[in-house]
Amino acid sequence: MKFAGEQDPKSRRVRRPETVVLFFVANQMFAIAADNVQEIRSTDSLAGSANEIENPEVPKVRHTIERGRRTYYVVNAGAHFGLPVTRPALVLILRQFRAALLVDRIDRMAEISAVHPLPLAFNGEERRWYRGLAYLDDSVIPVVEPTGFLTPEEFQKLDRASSMAASQRETEAAVQA
Repeated sequence: MKFAGEQDPKSRRVRRPETVVLFFVANQMFAIAADNVQEIRSTDSLAGSANEIENPEVPKVRHTIERGRRTYYVVNAGAHFGLPVTRPALVLILRQFRAALLVDRIDRMAEISAVHPLPLAFNGEERRWYRGLAYLDDSVIPVVEPTGFLTPEEFQKLDRASSMAASQRETEAAVQA
């Protein structure tokens, strides 16, 4: 016989703590799993290595960066989340995904006990943007989903724009030579 509140040991989910990077965009705090971040750089350190691309269909991306023979599309987090315009100081280069994220500042790394499912009030594209919510230091913080920054369709548009920009740079270099 089981008493109310008792569960089978197998039915209880064991949640392992997760390390996250807490960052700010326009005074809003977000979290991203530390495992999803390959590198954090200042925007100043990337100034010479960033290539500008223009694609009015994906206005949140205006630059690419090359890291280890791989092109990353730099997503302005403020534009992505529809937040006020700021002057981002850092770039989070994501692991396993061809995107980097412009953010205002890093708060710290922290350990969260769980990522809770999004409430049903999140019913638009933000369901793609966030893995869920975390509770830390009496605050509820959205935990971003790295694959939510760019859709496959946006990647296709950006790949085309990037190819055209590279061709244009090659043509300009040939003309100057």
